[in-house]
Amino acid sequence: MNYFDHVTEAAEWLRGHGCASTADVAIVLGSGLGDCADGLKDAFSIPYTDIPHWPASKVIGHAGKLVCGKVGGRHVLVLSGRVHLYEGHDMRTVTFAMRVIGRLGITRVILTNAAGGISPNCSRGALMVIDDHINLMGQNPLVGPNDERFGLRFPDMTHIYSPALRALADETARAQGLPIQHGVYVAVLGPSYETPAEIRAFRTLGADAVGMSTAPEAIVARHMGIDVLGISCITNPAAGVFPEPLHHDEVMATAREVKGQFIALLEGIIGRL
Repeated sequence: MNYFDHVTEAAEWLRGHGCASTADVAIVLGSGLGDCADGLKDAFSIPYTDIPHWPASKVIGHAGKLVCGKVGGRHVLVLSGRVHLYEGHDMRTVTFAMRVIGRLGITRVILTNAAGGISPNCSRGALMVIDDHINLMGQNPLVGPNDERFGLRFPDMTHIYSPALRALADETARAQGLPIQHGVYVAVLGPSYETPAEIRAFRTLGADAVGMSTAPEAIVARHMGIDVLGISCITNPAAGVFPEPLHHDEVMATAREVKGQFIALLEGIIGRL
């Protein structure tokens, strides 16, 4: 059985278990943001380990479950946790969930992450709409033979993050009186945090925030014709911004602090789709 068959089998398994057949949007929750799935109406969850071929993350802050439910009358599919390249997975494994989302016929996805703030505007606790990204992971998920059933060989990435969905996020934030930022996300391999010299280089490149995910999923989503909205929760200042060392505990603590705002923003966006 090949990769396409594995993806299709997982999608059919989810359909057969009453999940995702009518989903309007999928949401991928980053580190410490898994609680955002708890407020869904008429919800039920499926552990990743139950889904055929689905990879499970072992990173702290990633629950490892798929939740089906409703937000504002909309059917949503929430991925509480993701796998990362730095865990030793290959790109096809990292983007497996996104391939399944595409095979389920879902045409919009919201990718969220915890990120380090590089720009002065992206301080701890800020929410940043991703306008574009810089992929410095050293790999592209589309390398290798192209399966036309997924998408074209050379997909355009000019609007990898949907202008319409970004405008919808702005509209929602204004209505809620919630300040949000816009910026460029730089994706790195990890798992070590960046050096101060690397952060200075990223700032010169035009990056506003840095993290270890999202870019592969966004590339694969656009390859499959899925519209993408990316939102970073700035959980810590990047290396060198302040003299203190970085800790994953700070990431988790900040995510908990902004959970209410984050959930309100997501619910407002979904209600306006």
